[in-house]
Amino acid sequence: MPTPRTSTALSVNLNKIALLRNSRMSGIPSVTEAARIAIAQGADGITVHPRPDLRHIRPTDVYELAAMLKVEFNIEGNPFEGALGEYPGFLELVRKVRPAQCTLVPDSPDQLTSDHGWDLKKDGQQLRPIIEELKARGIRVSLFMNADSEDIELAAALGADRIELYTEAYADAFGTDQQQALLELFMGAAERARAVGLEVNAGHDLNLDNLGLFATIPGVAEVSIGHALIADALLMGLGDAVAAYKTILVKAGIESTR
Repeated sequence: MPTPRTSTALSVNLNKIALLRNSRMSGIPSVTEAARIAIAQGADGITVHPRPDLRHIRPTDVYELAAMLKVEFNIEGNPFEGALGEYPGFLELVRKVRPAQCTLVPDSPDQLTSDHGWDLKKDGQQLRPIIEELKARGIRVSLFMNADSEDIELAAALGADRIELYTEAYADAFGTDQQQALLELFMGAAERARAVGLEVNAGHDLNLDNLGLFATIPGVAEVSIGHALIADALLMGLGDAVAAYKTILVKAGIESTR
């Protein structure tokens, strides 16, 4: 069983930086400069989710980040997305840069954002050779999963290293009378994953209000946060926003060991 971290790692998703950059032709704001600031303020990794329509992160961003990063690089996306225009196809992009981690997500090209995890009973056999190839290239593989999925154990059987729990349900319940029930659902999902040798990541709609409680779940190795963090950065400054999120995770890690 994987050894739990002292505190949960923070991977900063830079999609929204690229989305803002793409609204003009000036190259401002810089995705690579945003990565440098985030890392300087304690980010443990950088996440991007390049899509075929190039709505935010572009292949050139992926190559530039891969060349500069000394922290974990996590690339998310649908492994079945093929080449389209400047987009070389998801797997081809990953093959070229060999990130530390690849998070496979079952989203369609026209989705606004990722909104569900894998149905591994349906897609597992297609994913198996992809997982095997990525691991053979030295890339850690994480599968995006719903906390109430019956397929968590199957992720381990397919050879994945981690799952990323899709946390929108927890975020929606935070502050309501369903908060504790959803927290327990995610605790149970994390426990199930760890019991079969999987490490656990999490992400989607985590923010400064709800992150501290979520980070008390034992054994969550990493959270990936983008939208809320970049929104906070508009008001707080990027460096201060990253530092605020990192402080919550470190505090939660200290408190969990008492």
